[in-house]
Parts: sequence; C-alpha cells; structure tokens
Amino acid sequence: MTAADNDRVSIYQPEQDGLAFPQVPVFEDPAAERQHRKERLVAACRAFALQNFDYGFAGHISIRDPEHPHLYWTNPMAVHFRQVKVSNLVLADHEGTVVEGRHALNRAGFVLHAAIHEAQPDIVAVCHAHTLYGTAFASLGKPLAPISQDACAFFDDHKVVADEAGAVTVKDGSGNGIAEAFSDVRAVIHQNHGLLTASRHSVDDAAFWFIALERCCQQQLAVEATGQTAELVAPERARHSREHVGNDFIGWLHFQTIWSDLKVSQPDMFD
Repeated sequence: MTAADNDRVSIYQPEQDGLAFPQVPVFEDPAAERQHRKERLVAACRAFALQNFDYGFAGHISIRDPEHPHLYWTNPMAVHFRQVKVSNLVLADHEGTVVEGRHALNRAGFVLHAAIHEAQPDIVAVCHAHTLYGTAFASLGKPLAPISQDACAFFDDHKVVADEAGAVTVKDGSGNGIAEAFSDVRAVIHQNHGLLTASRHSVDDAAFWFIALERCCQQQLAVEATGQTAELVAPERARHSREHVGNDFIGWLHFQTIWSDLKVSQPDMFD
C-alpha cells in the first residue's frame, strides 16, 4: 500500500512511501499519553518564551488530562515560560483545586481555562498570553481581515468577544462568554484584553495558532499604519486557504519544527 492509499488528512502529507514526515502519535496507554501531553505543554511554554510572550506572571497554557477529562495540566504560577518543565506542572480541576503539583494556580488562568474546558468538553488545549500586538489589536474590537494567506487561516474561524472587556478575569463566571464563543472557532480576540486559542486536536495545534494569530495581528497593524487600504482575499479563496493551511493537522505539523528544535536546544524541559 502506498501513502496515497492511506487516509490522508492533508495535501501536505507525502504520497510517496519511505519519506521522513512527522506522524501524529496514537496511544493505547493513558499514562504514555499523559506524559506526551505534559511534554508538549512544556514545549509550548518554551516556545512562548522564544517568542517573548512573557509578561510577568500573566499567560497560561493548559491541556486536558487524557484519563481524567475533568482535570487539566497547566504552567505554574509566577514561573517564567522559559523555566517551565515537566516536574513543575500543575494539575487542577474545574473548581480551581490543585490536585497535583507544588505551585499555586494562576487565578486568572483558572477562571478562563476552567470555563473553556468545562463548557467545551471536546477542547483539549487552551492558550493565552499578554502579547504586544495581540493586546493592541484587541483594543480595536474587530476581527482580523483576510489580508494574507496567513490571516486566511483564521477566516470565519475566530470571534471578537466584548464581554467583561478590560476587566481582569478573576471573578467566577467572568470567563463564560469566552467559553461560549469557543463553541465553533479556534481563536478569540477578547476586546481590551488579548488573544486566546483553543484546539480539539492537541496543545501543539493550539500553541502554533496562537503564535500565528499574534503574527497576523502584527501584520494587520503594520498595514493599517501605512494609511492605505489593503486588498482583501476573496471569501471563497480565503475559505479554500483555511481548509488547506488553517486546519488543526497543519497547526500540529507547524509545531513539530519548534518541537524538534526544543528537544535538542532545551533538554532541561524534560526534568
């Protein structure tokens, strides 16, 4: 059987047999899958550090536990993204109780992530950080325009949420509007706050699309700063691009380049 005969989910998968190409892992053992998810969560944090997404203790990434779906793993409170490792991750429930780990839970992170994980049981991973361009763009209270192939990845796949705009999300229930918005999209621009991404596939996918969304915000702000009007990609072409370069497999695949580099350059993340 050739690769072309297999179930291919993307045109980027090689049709020719025998070529090196990343494969989405499949697990039968929950413990092995848990370890995998924790390692990829740490890698996502390290990737955010490389992108300079840190802002004090703000910013959090979470991944649902594969065996206990009412629990999720997240980065520890007041630990820099660059210092997150497997051994200091925190496991928490939807009520904000730390089930495993020695560090405290970020209150704002709990309110947002627990609300999303509880309201959308098919979502496995959520990312949020206080980034420069995403936060600036969020103040405009409008969606991304399809000005590039990159931006087309989010065409009809993100929402702007104005609920609790500008208020710190530390009150119980203040994350419900964002949680509801994620019912059918991968990304949310929270007005006067910043960006969030979620994935029904993997934390790899959620992390890459967060990086991409920040980059798209930067691109649109740069274009608007020229005072000229950008030519928009036509809706049918934007949808076509989203289907081929904006799906969850592509997000996962993009992240594998980051993962392979981090494995070599930052082996302490496995401690």
